[in-house]
Amino acid sequence: METDGKQYHIQLKRGDVGKYVLLPGDPGRCEPISRLFDNPKHIATNREYVTYTGTLDGVPVSVTSTGIGCPSAAIAMEELVRCGADTFIRVGTSGHIQEDIKSGELAIITAAIRDEGTSRQYMPIEFPAIADIDLVLALQAAAQKNGAKYRTGITQSKDSFYGQHEPARMGVAKDLLERWRAWQLGGALCSEMEAAALFVIASMLRVRAGGVMMVHGKEPMPPLDILLDTAVGALREVIAADRAKGRSVTL
Repeated sequence: METDGKQYHIQLKRGDVGKYVLLPGDPGRCEPISRLFDNPKHIATNREYVTYTGTLDGVPVSVTSTGIGCPSAAIAMEELVRCGADTFIRVGTSGHIQEDIKSGELAIITAAIRDEGTSRQYMPIEFPAIADIDLVLALQAAAQKNGAKYRTGITQSKDSFYGQHEPARMGVAKDLLERWRAWQLGGALCSEMEAAALFVIASMLRVRAGGVMMVHGKEPMPPLDILLDTAVGALREVIAADRAKGRSVTL
């Protein structure tokens, strides 16, 4: 759906964004992320969707907030792809599933547990939600260069924040607690609310998606600088790799 040539929800048109886009949930994180770009410019704000575009190493890049949860994240990806974007990194914060994770560690996501409803309206539940391997490798390289402490593995994507944090008061408490134990036993690292839908939709649209989260453990959360630096560094890594392969880096 378009209005005046712009996508209905994000209020962007082709040429407003680069092919490479960072996707925080919080609109308030877009401006701080954009400061890590060269020549950043605010492009649009509508509902939960805030977009800035700048350059990295001479290549247009953007940041667009998705709001909380898979439904709004799915809309952002759908409309950004229609504007020409084809490489996405989800960047945000998450709760810990493994008890030994400390606050401030990064989780570089390889796949997501589809414990949400949006992706089921795209593909049957048997279809996996997998991150693009090039983005996983780019995020690992950037984290190593930044000296970040990180783990690589699986996230759980859910629909209910308080279902995770206060499961005992829910009418389905037994199911929530049993499933959480299953995610722990399976080695899932963290829990957030967007990755599964982004990965499934990216696969369907033949674009690339990855994710990096700063995990909140039992200690207070430190500043997000290392998270944002790693996400932006990963864009530089994948841009350089794409250039080396002869892949177009501009629209």
